[in-house]
Amino acid sequence: MQIDIKGEVFEVRLDGPEGAPALLLSNSLSSDKSMWDDQIPLWSRHFRVVRYDQRGHGRSVVSPSPYTMDQLGGDALAVLDALGIARAHFCGLSMGGMVGMWLLTHAPERIGRAVLANTAAYMGPADLWNGRVAMAEKGGMEALVEATITRWFPETFRMAAPQTMERMRAMILNTPAAGYQGSCLAIRDMDQRRSITAVRNPVLVIIGTKDPATTPADGEEILAAIPGARKCLLDAAHISNIEQAERFGAAVDGFLREA
Repeated sequence: MQIDIKGEVFEVRLDGPEGAPALLLSNSLSSDKSMWDDQIPLWSRHFRVVRYDQRGHGRSVVSPSPYTMDQLGGDALAVLDALGIARAHFCGLSMGGMVGMWLLTHAPERIGRAVLANTAAYMGPADLWNGRVAMAEKGGMEALVEATITRWFPETFRMAAPQTMERMRAMILNTPAAGYQGSCLAIRDMDQRRSITAVRNPVLVIIGTKDPATTPADGEEILAAIPGARKCLLDAAHISNIEQAERFGAAVDGFLREA
């Protein structure tokens, strides 16, 4: 369904029992809420799962670039507000995990347990993101899709799961170039390395051991910064919830359901 938030439209989907604890999911750069499809059958047994397309992605609003992490984090809160949800667990991957870190430092009372997957508190250098913005400007998402797929998944998985790869390509190509550019600039300008030291919510950090984008070192940096954070290692590259769908789902479900 689509909801209007201060004149801007956001695509949202709800799964699971209405009275169950809420779980908010936040997608990665170049994806949309469908990236979580593999986990929904499990998670919706015990949670009211809230998925939304981040600004500039899927069927949500494509506002003018640049975006900021304050803006993306504010969008997540606005979705919860629009649905009347005072507090939710959280799971975000890559850019979604960056939104999660923002929520944990700016609105910790709105979040219960949080899963930060395949993400980083800082992602330099600036030239990397400026280059991707320029590529999108020149060639659209078609110029980025194959490099993105290669970064997201190792060759062995790409060869073994051709139908999944086609679904991922379609999702990337469906991302508005302007939304991609705005989000790249939000990531470029983000630095949450110091702010996350104040986080006190229970946090699980999921790290892909073969992740070339948000590397294991990036995940370890988050672990070291957040007191009491726990680690889950998956034999995967960047989009670990697709590559290791069952293990990812079980790890998150177990963590969120702890007493």
